[in-house]
Amino acid sequence: MEHKKTFSRSGGSSRFSRSHTGGTASKHSRRGGSHSPSRGFGGGHSSRGGKRGARKGQHIDISKFINKTVITEEAVVFTPEHLFKDFMIDERLKANILAKGYNMPTPIQDRVIPHILHGQDVVGIANTGTGKTAAFLVPLINKVLANPREKVIVLAPTRELAQQIEQELKGFAKGLRIFSVCCVGGAPIGRQISDLRYQNNFIIGTPGRIKDLIERRHINLAEFKSAVLDEADRMLDMGFIHDMRYMMNLMSKDRHTLFFSATLSPEIAVLIKDFLKDPVMISVKTQDTAKNVEQDVVRIKAGEDKLEVLHDLLINPEFKKVLIFGRTKHGVEKLAVALTKKGFKAQSIHGDKNQGQRQRALDTFKKGMAQILVATDVAARGLDIAGVSHVINYDIPETYDDYVHRIGRTGRAGQKGKALTFVG
Repeated sequence: MEHKKTFSRSGGSSRFSRSHTGGTASKHSRRGGSHSPSRGFGGGHSSRGGKRGARKGQHIDISKFINKTVITEEAVVFTPEHLFKDFMIDERLKANILAKGYNMPTPIQDRVIPHILHGQDVVGIANTGTGKTAAFLVPLINKVLANPREKVIVLAPTRELAQQIEQELKGFAKGLRIFSVCCVGGAPIGRQISDLRYQNNFIIGTPGRIKDLIERRHINLAEFKSAVLDEADRMLDMGFIHDMRYMMNLMSKDRHTLFFSATLSPEIAVLIKDFLKDPVMISVKTQDTAKNVEQDVVRIKAGEDKLEVLHDLLINPEFKKVLIFGRTKHGVEKLAVALTKKGFKAQSIHGDKNQGQRQRALDTFKKGMAQILVATDVAARGLDIAGVSHVINYDIPETYDDYVHRIGRTGRAGQKGKALTFVG
């Protein structure tokens, strides 16, 4: 038996069609409409509420979700000015970098590292997935090796990004007796307080938890002479501006500040002026969305069940590792449960889960033990998950920037990816 379903694209001039053979029960059980959530489930209002992050969604032209052309010709090969072995850094650090298989820096690393090594404040504007974490970690680790009493604070917008930064730090600093602590919400604060009693060269965390620990007198920012604000535009979007200002004011005016952002809005420009002194501005941002991510829309027709349309996509073999984005915590959890009931291996990640639950869900997805990860925008930035075949926007994102960062989870490291956005 052959099942076919066709979706019209914007304007109705082209079709997004697909077919699969064999009954759905052969792989996943399919339930009748009475057991399926309504077509609108998961949609609606933003999960960001309260003082932080409350913002209205912007109107996004549907045509921005369509980019059928995937560049297939050979890309221009980037030729860096430096190799990692050429940088004036500690030989032990250099050995760790080479042991990780890194020889040639990415464009942002090639251009940023020399300025940080010279102690200059830097503003780095770069697309997601361009290697900016190593761009600031490598020279800052070198700084700590030169002065073991050096302390660095790294602020990131989400728990997952903060943890990823610490993992990268541990990889580069292996065997170098450089110590760090990751301070994020959703994880036991008692353990973090205990870890802060030791001499740590790097404190990495989210603004809310770091501020809490400062107010409890477990972190004294006057001792820190180096600061990194990573994904600063996202921190601004999430309402962390007052926390960021509070912390920068507690640090020495003679600090070394590194500022990374994917966008350069007027609000970001104000922060740069207030937080940095004579910064070197480096931009390697080429375009909003990656050329190797094919983008399309899936139109939900009147009377169609949105969940069933999603089901019919996911049973296709090419949907190997799928990241699905919803706008609300409740909607994301409900969708993950519904997909699990249909026989899919699905995990969820959102703000109502504690850090242990979120990390387990991520690890399960990263290791290929789950086909699907359903997430709020907490997973849209900074996470490097290898091999994501598809990103599906089950709910339209609040802003186009959110869309850009969502679909940036696929098509990474030169691979091709696909992004589909459900529209009514």
